[in-house]
Amino acid sequence: MKIFVSYPPLEGKGTPLLGQNRQFQWFHNPSFIYPMVPASAATLLKSKGHDVTWDDGIARKWSSDKWWENILAAKPDLIAMETKTPVVKLHWKIADRIKEELPGTIVILMGDHITAFPDKTMEQCRCDYAITGGDYDFLLANIVDHIANGENLEPGIWYRENGSVKNTGQFRLDHDLNELPMVDRELTDWRLYGEPLYKREPFTYTMVGRDCPWAKCTFCSWTTLYPKFRTRTPESLLDEIGMLIDTYGVREIFDDTGSFPPGGWLDRFCKGMIQRGYNRKIRLSINFRFDYLQPKRAALMREAGFRLMKLGLESTSQETLDRLDKGTEVGDIERGCRIAKDAGLEVHLTIMVGYPWETRADAERTLNLAKKLMKDGLADMLQSTIAVPYPGTPLYRQAVENDWLRFAPDDYEKFDMTAPVFKTPDMTPEEVVELCNSIYRTFLQPSYIWRYIKSIRTPADVKFIAKGAKAVVGHLMDFTKKR
Repeated sequence: MKIFVSYPPLEGKGTPLLGQNRQFQWFHNPSFIYPMVPASAATLLKSKGHDVTWDDGIARKWSSDKWWENILAAKPDLIAMETKTPVVKLHWKIADRIKEELPGTIVILMGDHITAFPDKTMEQCRCDYAITGGDYDFLLANIVDHIANGENLEPGIWYRENGSVKNTGQFRLDHDLNELPMVDRELTDWRLYGEPLYKREPFTYTMVGRDCPWAKCTFCSWTTLYPKFRTRTPESLLDEIGMLIDTYGVREIFDDTGSFPPGGWLDRFCKGMIQRGYNRKIRLSINFRFDYLQPKRAALMREAGFRLMKLGLESTSQETLDRLDKGTEVGDIERGCRIAKDAGLEVHLTIMVGYPWETRADAERTLNLAKKLMKDGLADMLQSTIAVPYPGTPLYRQAVENDWLRFAPDDYEKFDMTAPVFKTPDMTPEEVVELCNSIYRTFLQPSYIWRYIKSIRTPADVKFIAKGAKAVVGHLMDFTKKR
């Protein structure tokens, strides 16, 4: 079969950050995160002998007209598209146009929004299949085997039969990730993807787990896709890193697992990095949790080649952390930052503002702690976003039940982070956006700028700082449009 795994260009308020199905945002100065699971799907299908095209029109910065010309000329047998709440209506329209102009092409939609409301997608557009859960690779391959060879459909798939919509029941996460082939980097145009956080080139991504051992945070859309945590073996990731070093000369990696596996798995991986000598050739950055940081293990991670920890601060209100079911204490924040920095690791903080119960005083305390950590050298970078309750999450259900939303629950295009989604106790929408901008202006503090100037040792350091400055300006522009 001729198969396209596609990200069509989307008309909107900038460039959409859509891949990897985390938080959606329109960007003025876009960076593109490698969509690892769809890339795995493309690789798996190619390994089964299919003619697969990696069709990321967003990362290639194609116009919509160019993408359509390409699709209509290629006439693929099947197109699979990952979607997200703020742009799902755009994907419905694209699916309908494909079915109108290429009626023989099979259209498949997937993503956390599809998982939350598969029935609505099947009602609102003419797509042929909807994949629920996050194992797009296994289920997409199963659909292709069903079409080509009559194989039974696995749980988690919605489809049409004789004019009726049917489904195979609740998705299961019982696939063995170790059975997947390594992502085919050439097939999936790996050089298109990167973020300002990396220092060495070439840079790329891995994703050893799906998705987080905690898997309880009420705001996290990936708990919709992966309520159960699974990983490949440490040796599997080590083999992949070895391949990336030997084949592509990769010098830095970000593993985009929701939280990198802790405990004994991590110890085994670190020892493998040291034993194979990869710690002398590559730097590794990860998502992690404050409560997973321990002095002895942090030192081992640094020895093993780890560089940066991206840590979810979210808020300095214990009430907020508890309501989000974050599983951490406010005291873990500074303690974790100190452990990381003492071990020689860099710290990147992620913060959210605009919770429906959050007061201005709560938000300002979060801002002040972020400034303090940056000023004291306990954090190196941070990012701020507006809290968004995506369908399928407990936070979305709570928002609907408690009338926390500023608009109708199915005004999906308004979940795009250009303005607050929630009503807040004592802040206007404009004030919430301004607080988000205030967190980014932390980078403009003289003490922070001076610290980074003093850290310059090589031309690569200058390039890294320039990328970061460009990203900060871009983020400040991202939040200038307010509703």
